[in-house]
Amino acid sequence: MSYFKFKDYQVFYQVDGAGKPLLILNGIMMSTKSWQPFINTLSRTNQIIRVDFLDQGQSDKLVGLSYTQTLQVELLVALLAHLQLSQVSVVGISYGGEVALQLACDYPQLVERLILFNTTAYTSPWLADIGKGWIAAGKTRDPLHYYYTAIPIIYSPYFYESRLAWMRNREQVLKPVFSNPDFLDAMERLTLSADHHHLVAKLPLIKAPTLIVSAEQDYLTPMHEQEFLYRHIKDAQWIKIPEAGHASMYEKPLLFTTLIIGFVNAHDVVYNI
Repeated sequence: MSYFKFKDYQVFYQVDGAGKPLLILNGIMMSTKSWQPFINTLSRTNQIIRVDFLDQGQSDKLVGLSYTQTLQVELLVALLAHLQLSQVSVVGISYGGEVALQLACDYPQLVERLILFNTTAYTSPWLADIGKGWIAAGKTRDPLHYYYTAIPIIYSPYFYESRLAWMRNREQVLKPVFSNPDFLDAMERLTLSADHHHLVAKLPLIKAPTLIVSAEQDYLTPMHEQEFLYRHIKDAQWIKIPEAGHASMYEKPLLFTTLIIGFVNAHDVVYNI
């Protein structure tokens, strides 16, 4: 567990394991701690690099400031320089996938392979308005209002009903988090930072072999969003996870880790068949 300085900010990161370096990027409500259940598996084959974006987890909070996801991309470039890594594979989910996508567009030489879970090429009016709902719920400072506005849509109806006891426990775990005004204000800034996410014109700049993963019951970033990426990123691969929602990593953890390890570590990406 370490910090490095980026601009005037302290950024938290953690490195586990050895092997080909793999940078994993948080969804908007996540932190480096969110990945802990997966680290035992992932770090057996790869050097796993986790980082809290600004306004996340143990990194500095940008109180009173506004910014775009470009700032988070610049943070990643600085982190790789700090770690003396010239190239890494990158996996991102949702918000982290958007930042990974911009990194691969703007700094293609840094990205060896790219895996995008539940990711979009741009912030659609649908997604922007969902974000507005989260912000409005956060301003009430009512943790249950925020929970029931933001959380159910993240999971598939199948998972929600079949794992209802887990969801009820999740509510109790998140209730104190959603009672924290600092967290809610940071979430507002993070949500707004994605408003200008629009990489449609840049997608042809991606050079890394890319795996795009959809979840069939994802109602935040529906499958047609990943299909668009598949159609516009050269030689991309696309796979769909059945009976899973936006939180596919928690709903299908074995499949999630298998896809990452297999795609990142496959020796060949072109086969003479």
